[in-house]
Formats: sequence, C-alpha cells, structure tokens
Amino acid sequence: MKLQVPFIQLPLAFDAGALAAEIAALGDGPWRPHPQGFPGNSMLPLVAVDGDAGNEAFAGAMSPTPELLRCPYLTQVFASLGVTAGRSRLMRLSGHAEVTRHADQGYYWTERVRVHIPVVTQPTVRFECGDAAINMAAGECWIFDTWRQHRVLNDAVESRIHLVVDTVGGGAFWDMVNRGRPHDAPRQGWPQLPVTVQPGVVARFPCETVNVPTVMTPWELNDHLGLLIADAVPHPNLGQVRQISTRFARTWQGLWFEYGDRAEGLPVYRALLQRFIEEIRVPSQPMVLKNELRWYSALMTVVCKFAVSAEQAPAASAAQQRDVGDNA
Repeated sequence: MKLQVPFIQLPLAFDAGALAAEIAALGDGPWRPHPQGFPGNSMLPLVAVDGDAGNEAFAGAMSPTPELLRCPYLTQVFASLGVTAGRSRLMRLSGHAEVTRHADQGYYWTERVRVHIPVVTQPTVRFECGDAAINMAAGECWIFDTWRQHRVLNDAVESRIHLVVDTVGGGAFWDMVNRGRPHDAPRQGWPQLPVTVQPGVVARFPCETVNVPTVMTPWELNDHLGLLIADAVPHPNLGQVRQISTRFARTWQGLWFEYGDRAEGLPVYRALLQRFIEEIRVPSQPMVLKNELRWYSALMTVVCKFAVSAEQAPAASAAQQRDVGDNA
C-alpha cells in the first residue's frame, strides 16, 4: 500500500520476550523455506486460507493456523491491532542475509498495509524504504510504504524474526495510524500503549473471507488506474495511455451498471479487458513508475489479472507473477 511517508510507528508496545518464548516453543518443524526461494529467508504461516499452513493462496477464507492457536499471546497481539487479518506469517531472516531491493506491485498488496512487529532482532538490522532507513526495535509496531523500493539487511550473526500481518485494516486500526509517529518525528513525549500478556487467553480476531472480486467495481478500477497514471514517470506516451485507460474505465462502468457481477456479463467484461490489454500494450511498454517498476507489468498484476474472474482473466507472464514482492 502506498503511504505518505516511508515508515509509521504505531502507538503500541508488545512483550517481545513473551512472543519469542511462544515462537521458540513451536520448534523448527513448522518453519518453511520462503516460497520464492530467497536465500536466508524462511517463514511460519499464522493466518492462511482455511487455516492451512501449506496453502499460500491469496484468495479464500482466511483463518488462524494450528501454530498460531498454540500461541495465546500472539493471538492477543493480532486482536490488539483492530484489523481484519489477511495472510500473515512469522518471517525469519538468517544472519548475514538480506531481503533484496524490490517494490510490491501485486493486487493483494495494493489495498493492504503490511504490519511489522519485531520479535527477535538486533540494533544493526537495517530496514530501508525509499530514501529512509531505520532499525525496528523488538516489541515495536510499524507499517511502511510497500509501493516504494525497499530492502532489509541483517549484518548480525543471529536471525531476525518479525511478525508480519497483511491487512486492509479497520476503523480502529486507521484511527491508531493517525496517532502514529512518522519515522523522522521526535520520540520524546510520544505515548505508546503496552499490550500486556493475558496468560492462557486465546484471543479471537476477524479474518478476511472476501479478498478477490468476481468483477472489479468501476470505483476500484478507477482507483487503481488513477494510482498508475499519477505515479508514472513523465513520458511522451503518457497522454495516449491516459486516454486509452479513461475510455476503458468509462466503458467498464457502463457494463457494471448493466451487469454488475452477474455471470451473463463475464464474457463481455473479458472481451473488453482483452481489447484494452492489446490496445495499451505497445504505447505503455517504454513507461516506468516512480518506484522503478515497469508500468505495463504493474498494470497486469494490479488490474488485469483480477479485473474479472481471476482464474479466467488474461494471465500475466511468469515474470510478472514473480515480480510482486513478498519477502520484506
């Protein structure tokens, strides 16, 4: 999700020692290699489709995994955020490893903020986002602008472990963000609410049950296209690309008010989408975004793969599907 600043610290403070103890008690068995094979990166699923730790899908009803339910304080941390939780994990970065520089362009992350709670870390671990760099201390709570280029460097011997929650948020959460502290704002006098351990209490919290549209509404479509147009680096083709995108969005809106997301409209939407892809491919190919991503690639992963019946929409290339960023 694009934010106004690179990093925002939320006014919560967690017991990192209690979290570390719960995680250590799980042992090494539940940890899995990062699905994209990044060296030194491993993860332990906590919220997944149907609570299945082996299911890496983004679409479906999310629920806690058995490992999360074995960690009462960890469930309390989730509940304290005031969010509807999406796919969430513990993410481990081994000593002298890094999360390589990238920006997240996938549909799932366009509307979801990524919450980081460091559990095990060292003062030398460096999190970079845009032109800012910080150290997230154990027990703090941060969000960051995943739309900017970012990377993480662990130059220590010990592993770094973060709780990472992907979420659209919720009313209480965004109220808390408004009370948050940009990374370059003074810490002195800024209040944090301690989230203390309630022994043995397994807290409940809401999880996503709806996450991918059958047909993207014209309002969501306009929002995504607006982001891509606004963030484009100036280029001679930008005017033509804007014109093609505007005509497509207006035609889509007309179809929406005719069909909504009813089954009989799906072939019509798909045909319009395919024409749009063919028309915009050539003029948009040389364009890039301010975050250095290719404009056309971002269009495919943010809009075209999910605009209508995701499993039958025009497929992005293998390279586009890999280039979405899921490891910070």
